Amino acid sequence: MNKALIVIPTYNEINNISELIEKIMSVSNALDILFIDDNSPDGTGVFLEQISNEKKEINLLSRPGKMGLGTAYIEGFKWAIENNYDYVLQMDADMSHNPSDIPRMLDLISENDLVIGSRYLEGFNVVNWPLRRLFLSYGANLYTRILTGLPISDSTGGFKCFRIDVLRNINLEQIVSEGYSFQIEMNYLSWVRNFKIKEISIVFTDRTVGQSKMSKKIILEAIFMVPKIMFQRIFSI
Repeated sequence: MNKALIVIPTYNEINNISELIEKIMSVSNALDILFIDDNSPDGTGVFLEQISNEKKEINLLSRPGKMGLGTAYIEGFKWAIENNYDYVLQMDADMSHNPSDIPRMLDLISENDLVIGSRYLEGFNVVNWPLRRLFLSYGANLYTRILTGLPISDSTGGFKCFRIDVLRNINLEQIVSEGYSFQIEMNYLSWVRNFKIKEISIVFTDRTVGQSKMSKKIILEAIFMVPKIMFQRIFSI
């Protein structure tokens, strides 16, 4: 039987985490979860440590401070490889990604290498976002497609399922980007290696509790990462 792991970075998600675990476990009892907590001041890490001691399906990597989303996912991917998982899902901790979509992803990953939950595959499936944030996100995806040729409608989304072979074939040590940029880079590296990518339509609901982790630094990094990817493709660096 194939082993599947969900990797979830956390920072100050104490108000969401209990409900998230409950919903994930309700859709499947054959999933393991790995949380990577960056020493959350609100006690998220302390809570997760208690839960991980009680439930064998829950695992925790604790880091000394806020080290970024991209590095958290990389540590989670390496942990999945070391522990012989077959499939690795990634999702946000803020309830913006619906755990009910997980079974669809696991069904499709058996015939694909990367399954992406897309907000823009069938229109604009985003709830509670201001127009400025929606235009920024959609514009980033349009910008990415035009410059790189990446045939994905939502290359910046964070709800995905990888076959472990994809992660083994990407040099994770060389990835240093965060946020939007990290998602774009992982999708691009999967695509240029000719892995089979499948998008499915999801509904993204913006967080109702806690604060967004979006920053100007993350936006600027994505703006400059896309041309870098384009030049890498042109000159095969």
